[in-house]
Order: sequence, then structure tokens, then C-alpha cells
Amino acid sequence: MTLTELKYIVAVAREKHFGKGAEACHVSQPTLSVAIKKLEEELQVKLFERNANEITVTPLGEEIVRQAQSVLEQADSIREIAKRGKDPLAGALRLGVIYTIGPYLLPDLVRQAIALTPQMPLMLQENFTVKLLEELRTGEIDCAILAEPFPDTNLAIAPLYDEPFMAAVPSNHPLAARSNITAEELKKETMLLLGTGHCFRDHVLEVCPEFARFSSNAEGIRKSFEGSSLETIKHMVAAGMGVTLVPRLSVPKEALLPPAPAKAVSKARSKEVPELPSYIRYLPFEGHVPTRRVVLAWRRSFTRYEAIAALRNAIYACELPGVTRLS
Repeated sequence: MTLTELKYIVAVAREKHFGKGAEACHVSQPTLSVAIKKLEEELQVKLFERNANEITVTPLGEEIVRQAQSVLEQADSIREIAKRGKDPLAGALRLGVIYTIGPYLLPDLVRQAIALTPQMPLMLQENFTVKLLEELRTGEIDCAILAEPFPDTNLAIAPLYDEPFMAAVPSNHPLAARSNITAEELKKETMLLLGTGHCFRDHVLEVCPEFARFSSNAEGIRKSFEGSSLETIKHMVAAGMGVTLVPRLSVPKEALLPPAPAKAVSKARSKEVPELPSYIRYLPFEGHVPTRRVVLAWRRSFTRYEAIAALRNAIYACELPGVTRLS
């Protein structure tokens, strides 16, 4: 029995497919299949039921897979302890980030991490919260930047910042003339939401329960539309299809700048390409401001504490406009 064989059975149990399990382990399917067959013969038990359409784990196999996962985590801990003896920050840090944070935090975060800890490259992955929690549990990633709330999975949690939401409306919409907005005023509008599976959709519906009705038909009229990403939703807003809420870090800097004063147009200026007009107006909330709490989560068994601290420092070195830092 080897750690490699244990890694193979954990991968197949997770993927429910020998081909996908082999791909996750970066080996050929015959190599993985032969290794698992050898392990089954050694243990004299059947770990998987092999059907034409799917692979299922036997009841005894489930117990063995759980124990195998624990053994692999302990082996990783041994490697991490050895690394810490030399340099706690040496080696890559596998970081997961949810889709509604990654595009707006990662560019600055990567620059800060390279400047502060060049010996600790970040291996990045974007995904849904549920998937990142599973990968944390199985040891595929070391830590993740998530937004609360999410199921308690006995992870270590470090709060990073509270991020307010802003309303995004078409620039030619009557609400665009306002300096701020209330949730009550948005009730009459067509709401654009992210599709099911995105935690930001749940966050919006949780902090603004009145929007829940937009996700179903009202009096036979569809009152909401769904998009696959925040940037897709923004394009839908720009096209006049409705309004939405966005996290503060996703708002472009130039969208919040006051209008530039009129200037005499010189000959040189007249030759420049004119700026494109802004098609979206971003409005802060009046009164109660809906927010989300962004946190850093990692397995309690993860022993590179200095790496976690260095990552937090890199995050706080980012600009993070408009958020409330929780350091």
C-alpha cells in the first residue's frame, strides 16, 4: 500500500469516474486502474462498484476512502513541517477564491504577494463556495477567500473585510439622477441576479429579502433575469435590461469620480480619441447599507501559519477601496 494508491482511490471516489480521477492525478487511466486493482487485491475488498454509466463507492470502500484522506492529510502535514524547518514561506500556497471576488482582488493581490513573499508563489483557483469548501476538506487547496455565510466545516477563519453593496442602474434610468438609493426604491425595478450556485446571489437575497420575489414569476410576468457572472450582469444593466447589486470592489474607480470640469479644447486635445460614455451609474445605499463579510479560511490541520499571516498581509497591502478592514 502506497500514498499514491491512496491518492488514486480518493480521486476516483470524489470524481465518481476513473477517467476524471486519472486526469485529476495527472496519470493515464490504465495506470490508475491497475494501481487501484492492486490495492483491492492487497486488501481483499472491493472498493468500487463498476457500472456502465457510473462508479459508486462500496460501503466498506467509503470507510477506507475516509481513512485514506486522513492519511494523505497527515502526510501533507509532515511535508509542511519539514518545509517550515527550512523556511515557513518556502513553496507554493494553493489559494481558492470565489468568482465574485477573484477578478477584483487577485490582480492587486498577486502583485503584493510577489513583492512581499517572492519565495511563496500563489497557485490560484476560482470556483463556487461549495466546491472550494470541498477542496479545502480534501486538501486540494490550502486556503480560500470566501464570503460569509457558508456551512460550518470546522475550518479556521480569519475575517478580512466588510464590503458594502452598491446599486447599478443604467445611466439613462430615472434613478441614475439620484445620489443614493434605498432597497424600497429597487422593488419596482427588474432585478438582474447571478444564477443559482453563486453565493453572491444568496447574499443579495439574504440581506435584501424583498428581492426574493424577483427570482420567481410575479402575476405571470418574469421580474428577474439571470447571468453567469457579474461582468455579464453589468453588460445587461448597461443595455437597459434592469438593475442589480454589485460588491464595492467590482465598481470601476472612474465610475465614482466626479465629472471633470469643462476645459477649452486645444488643437492637441481635439485630436485625441474622446472617452467612451459611462452606461452604468453606481449608487450607494441610503440608511442601512447591505454588506458581505469576506474571510480567509483554511484547514485547522494546516501548519504553515506564517504563510497564512503573509497572505493576510498581502491582502491588506492591497488598495481595497470602500471596504472596512477587520485587521
